[in-house]
Amino acid sequence: MQPEKQAFVEQKRIAVVGVSRSKGGFGNLALKALRKRGYQVYPVNSGADEVEGEKCYRKLDDIPEKPDAVVTVVPPDRTAEVVADCARLGIGKVWMQQGSESAEAIALCKEKGISEVHGACILMHARPEGLHKLHGWIWNLLGKA
Repeated sequence: MQPEKQAFVEQKRIAVVGVSRSKGGFGNLALKALRKRGYQVYPVNSGADEVEGEKCYRKLDDIPEKPDAVVTVVPPDRTAEVVADCARLGIGKVWMQQGSESAEAIALCKEKGISEVHGACILMHARPEGLHKLHGWIWNLLGKA
């Protein structure tokens, strides 16, 4: 596994920015899967007080203890804003879930010294299970992990 991915998955407290108020969406899947895999996970959605039956935070600033890392599951045009919040709060690791990355957000991570991952699925690397484990094994075999 690439060093930046390994460093990310070793973190304990992860915020998932972009969870959905409805029960669908990858952010909600990531929230539940990461929690099941032993991570302390904080859901973040600027328009929700509750997601999947639990407290949801409107912004990273509202989380009671600073997350070690952030997964973004927001549209690409909002990801740089999340990265800027991470820089301001001293959060040094960001995983831009596939489809969430933007050139602006990647450049901002480099500028602010934030370790970033993009173009990869968090669930293939964070203690993977089932199909994500198989998918990760295949990527590793092909040298993409």
